[in-house]
Amino acid sequence: MDIPRIYTITESAHRIHNPFTPEKLATLGAALRLESGIRILDLGSGSGEMLCTWARDYGIMGVGIDMSRLFSEHAKLRAEELGVTDQVVFIHGDAVGYVAGEKVEVAACLGATWIGGGVVGTIELLAKNLCANGIILVGEPYWLRMPPTEDIARGCEAGSISDFLMLPELLASFDGLGYDVVEMVLADQEGWDRYEAAKWLTMRRWLESNPDDDFAKEVRAKLTVEPKRYAAYTREYLGWGVFALMAR
Repeated sequence: MDIPRIYTITESAHRIHNPFTPEKLATLGAALRLESGIRILDLGSGSGEMLCTWARDYGIMGVGIDMSRLFSEHAKLRAEELGVTDQVVFIHGDAVGYVAGEKVEVAACLGATWIGGGVVGTIELLAKNLCANGIILVGEPYWLRMPPTEDIARGCEAGSISDFLMLPELLASFDGLGYDVVEMVLADQEGWDRYEAAKWLTMRRWLESNPDDDFAKEVRAKLTVEPKRYAAYTREYLGWGVFALMAR
């Protein structure tokens, strides 16, 4: 069980696998008014930066699940580095349909809503893990401005324009599901640059170290086009944020 190899190559040096900077992640933790001892479940936990830093800074207890073997190992190493191995557990596994044995105060899925087949299904799955009056965290893209053509949407690595909503419509969709939006922290352009541009040096270094790998041709092609694609499309049209929801 693992994610496609291209991601374990391009994001192998990332601690945060979305357009948040460490500062934005810290802002989110402070905005949620986290208290020592609360339990957090993170589906698609990546390299564990959220749970590890919040365990260090706020004393939370956490469980993270991710399909990437590499990222799961990185998460365990990060927990050791920050001295929080007694507070957080990372599981290499499939989070689809995951329901914990014990309900949590915060249930999160940041940038991996494919786990629930989309935003609606992911919220339903997270709700099954949540205590009464708990908080759901959903990280999701939205259009900064509507792409004028489907080709531009695909340039943003969306399947179509309909894959994402404008921010007001995304917030309204949470309302329509019966949730109050109680906080949001939005990525900025610096966060997008750090997330996307950091992949380019990683790919270049990987190519230098693996010139004869069967996958090198694909990585070379991606490195050649990605700076231009990102600058022309994602950087101009796509936003990303984490939205805190509470059921009414």
